[in-house]
Amino acid sequence: MEMAEPVSRRPRRTPAERAAELDGKIQKLHQSIAELTERKRAAAAEFDAKIAAVQKKALGLEAQKSGILSPKPPRRTKKQKIEEIVRRAVKSGMSPEEVAGQLHLEIE
Repeated sequence: MEMAEPVSRRPRRTPAERAAELDGKIQKLHQSIAELTERKRAAAAEFDAKIAAVQKKALGLEAQKSGILSPKPPRRTKKQKIEEIVRRAVKSGMSPEEVAGQLHLEIE
């Protein structure tokens, strides 16, 4: 029989060595969790800013919509204003001649 070369086996690790290796892995995982949490916060802040911008835009559009649905009364021309004044004066009992007299005008 020939003598076989001794097979080199991996030395058996002690329980303390195995526990230390697991502690290292656990620490790396905790660090990874912390990094992911920070990225999550940054992403949430970014999305909050985007949401706020869109809400601001929506408020502007709501203001435009309310302006469209409740339009301002049309502007009156100078002629329309004068006619309104004369109409109110006549309605209050003044004659056109009295209105002209109040305005220091002569009617032909």
